[in-house]
Amino acid sequence: MKVSKFIILLISIVVLVVVNLLLGTVRIPVGEVCSILIGAGSDSEIWTNIVISSRLPQVLTAIVAGAGLAVSGLQMQTVFRNPLAGPSVLGISNGSALGVAFVVLLSGKIGGVALSRLGYLGDAAMSVAAIVGALAVMLLIVWISQKVKGNVTLLIIGVMIGYLANAIIGVLKFLSPEEDVKSFVVWGLGSFSRVSGDEMVLFVVLMCILLPISFLLVKPMNMLLLGERYAANLGLNVQRARMLIIVCSGVLVAIVTAYCGPIMFIGLAVPHLARALFRTSDHRVLLPATALCGAALALVCNFIARMPGFEGALPVNSVTALVGAPVIAAVLFGRRKNDVGE
Repeated sequence: MKVSKFIILLISIVVLVVVNLLLGTVRIPVGEVCSILIGAGSDSEIWTNIVISSRLPQVLTAIVAGAGLAVSGLQMQTVFRNPLAGPSVLGISNGSALGVAFVVLLSGKIGGVALSRLGYLGDAAMSVAAIVGALAVMLLIVWISQKVKGNVTLLIIGVMIGYLANAIIGVLKFLSPEEDVKSFVVWGLGSFSRVSGDEMVLFVVLMCILLPISFLLVKPMNMLLLGERYAANLGLNVQRARMLIIVCSGVLVAIVTAYCGPIMFIGLAVPHLARALFRTSDHRVLLPATALCGAALALVCNFIARMPGFEGALPVNSVTALVGAPVIAAVLFGRRKNDVGE
């Protein structure tokens, strides 16, 4: 039964990839898309550029980013035993935003020209700043996790770090020119179209390395579901396992945020969707299911964001909320109905 569900998920992802490549503000015939993808070229150079330089990078970026955020959300919910935990729960996304704020806002205030306006150099600076900011917060959280035993305390500290980062960002916005503030706000809306060329290749390679590493943590995640005391009796070093899962989740969020901006809601909603579809808490099944569901939902959001009829593309975060909120509401209401029925 579970195998058939995995097959359906994979087929759905393939269909969504095809839909994302075919449809958009410019409609391209199926034959032309296939010809372009196999390298045979097309009669229209514009169509070739659209498929190779725009749609294909967006599809690949959405797949790995959606899978990474979903897996990160599942790890956070498992560690903290909290259904509302997500990739941004420890302030890691806020750390990324703070790093980018220094590049976009503070550099313009000090040097007169924001680094974000310097083309490829500015894009690289923003990506590096996002990674540095996220990893700095993550290292702080790891250090605190070694001092604090309770998950709730660590969760509260993470939320406070997020508020502190947002406060600093607010001050920087107040002191910065309108053009720089607008650039930062646009980055904060999230986008799968920001990554292309060599950046896209590097991003996909990094995520293809990090995601399999997450699967090595399946056993400790299953043991943590039993409770920390019981897991410790089974021989698990709870503090070490918790730290490894937080680091893995944090790195996934840092890389995705650096390249795509802060993509919201996927990390929170998808683990619940995967649990509802597969009706299991076994991470040997749940982790790959969550990754596939995350990739599929990201592809749906990417298609809606640039559906025919829209000029340009909608912000991805608006679409993820519009798509994800009804999904998770339906899942939670369905679960409650089943609990009442039992």
